[in-house]
Amino acid sequence: MEKKGIKNLIIDFGGVLIDLDRQRCLDNFDKLGMPGIEAMLDVCHQQGFFLQHEKGLITSAEFRNALREHMGKMVSDAHIDAAWNSFLVGIPTYKLDLLLRLRKNYVVYLLSNTNDIHWKWACKNAFPYKTFKVEDYFESIYLSYKMHMVKPDVNIFQAVLDDTGIDPGETLFLDDSAENCRAAETLGIVTYTPNAGEDWSHLFK
Repeated sequence: MEKKGIKNLIIDFGGVLIDLDRQRCLDNFDKLGMPGIEAMLDVCHQQGFFLQHEKGLITSAEFRNALREHMGKMVSDAHIDAAWNSFLVGIPTYKLDLLLRLRKNYVVYLLSNTNDIHWKWACKNAFPYKTFKVEDYFESIYLSYKMHMVKPDVNIFQAVLDDTGIDPGETLFLDDSAENCRAAETLGIVTYTPNAGEDWSHLFK
């Protein structure tokens, strides 16, 4: 891949950094008695109150209440969070090492469609490594639920460009969704779509 002139990296979270297990999450919600979960829980794009939570249009408490209402029964916050967080597996340590190395040569940003429950879990369980915490890997972190926008909305990419002042032609965006990458490309951002579980460190050798 041609990397000449690339100074900035915008990296996705789910599927690019952290490994995902959608089936485990579906199974766990199914055990809670959650109907129609498969249609609502797409790997790249959520639906219904999952999407509202990802956009930050409802709080985590409202999200849990919407789940309980949908199920028609009382389920504890802890059981809901455990089922929801079972979507997230972990970040391989070689990718955390890679992020630290990349920061020496590039300005590295995170841009993720995520929600408050997942992000708190990740900050506690996925990013801590050696002496490092989540803020040590990135210049800035952009999260859909805080921005009230989700990829592939072009506005979310424009917001990152406006906030950082970076040149899109000097910026490489890594995302496991081809649709998200196509949206970024309309603004002149260079993109790469890694496959699930891919070791994309070959881009920087």
